Amino acid sequence: MPGSSFGRLFRITTFGESHGPAVGVIVDGVPAGLPLTKEDVEFELSFRRPGRLFVSGRREKDEPEILSGIFNGRTTGSPIAIMVRNNDIISSLYEEVKTKPRPGHADLPFIFKYGYENWDYRGGGRSSARETVGRVAAGAIAKKLIMSKGTLVAGYLKSLGPASTNATDFHSIICSKYSPVRAPDKETEEIYEKLVKEATVEGDSYGGIAEIVADNVPRGLGEPVFDKIKADLGKAIMSIPAVTGFEYGLGFRAASMKGSEANDEIVSESGEIKWKDNLSGGILGGITTGERIVIRCSFKPTSSIRKPQGTVDLRTGEKTTISVKGRHDPAVAIRGVTVAESMVALVLADHMLRSGVISLSKLEKEEAEASQRNWERYVKECVPMEGSQ
Repeated sequence: MPGSSFGRLFRITTFGESHGPAVGVIVDGVPAGLPLTKEDVEFELSFRRPGRLFVSGRREKDEPEILSGIFNGRTTGSPIAIMVRNNDIISSLYEEVKTKPRPGHADLPFIFKYGYENWDYRGGGRSSARETVGRVAAGAIAKKLIMSKGTLVAGYLKSLGPASTNATDFHSIICSKYSPVRAPDKETEEIYEKLVKEATVEGDSYGGIAEIVADNVPRGLGEPVFDKIKADLGKAIMSIPAVTGFEYGLGFRAASMKGSEANDEIVSESGEIKWKDNLSGGILGGITTGERIVIRCSFKPTSSIRKPQGTVDLRTGEKTTISVKGRHDPAVAIRGVTVAESMVALVLADHMLRSGVISLSKLEKEEAEASQRNWERYVKECVPMEGSQ
């Protein structure tokens, strides 16, 4: 299927369907010498894994099998292939979907494009968010690679349905991954949990907004005119299933502001020229400024819900209804935060290679040591919030 690859130098190709034998990814362009283990990949995958509280009840271990590209705990410079087997498949739950396309889902567009006889209706096939397993596995590699330069990517759920919040510090953003609803604080967590429980009882779902922050980003990433960093980030984020919008910095708020309000003053602090408030979200002219990159993306409510919805029976062409059975997220945005983090990391890794910030061939010893040291610090900094599951 065309369109399954992303990136220029740090390039990934995902494969597999929701109810196929496995899903996974091939990652090309990783320099030799990066310390990498199965446990590193598994750590990131654990935060998008289903079968936990407030997400899909599908019980998948999501245990990665690294098939190539690693020797003696380090990358070799050759393509890295990672496979994750699908174990908890119940395709019988989708027999009704076979003839009744779900409102809000990709069912009908896939039928129009590829033909009904070629459409894999089991769990959504290739259009399922199960595809994002490969993105997160690759994102773990990208995260660790850019840590060789001290760059760190983390995100949280800024809003869920009618509720919203603002993270107060970067530490709370990092550790939000241990919140079952990706909240940056306990008070917000309780509000989000209440909303998810209500939606679940009603057989409905909620949308949400994820905010992703990249800290200690090198200046000068991004290429005018069409390879702006904002353009590549926009494509990366908008390619995620269920994402409906993307913005960075002030985003859409800038449209209702005056230039005197939206322009970020340039200041000099301790001899360093920088921007006063980082209103641009770390990007100006499509090039990174050295400030934190701040992006946000909106996720629509999960399309597969128990509440009856109108559709058409493909056998008769007659109007009917569907109440979707199966195991679906009451708010896809919760697990979507991890996927969005991964896509941001992939873009940054690609542009660091393209700009020469990271060598195309191999990491120096000091860079490899910095990557491992920063990764260990990142893992240890993420401590579960009291009472989280």
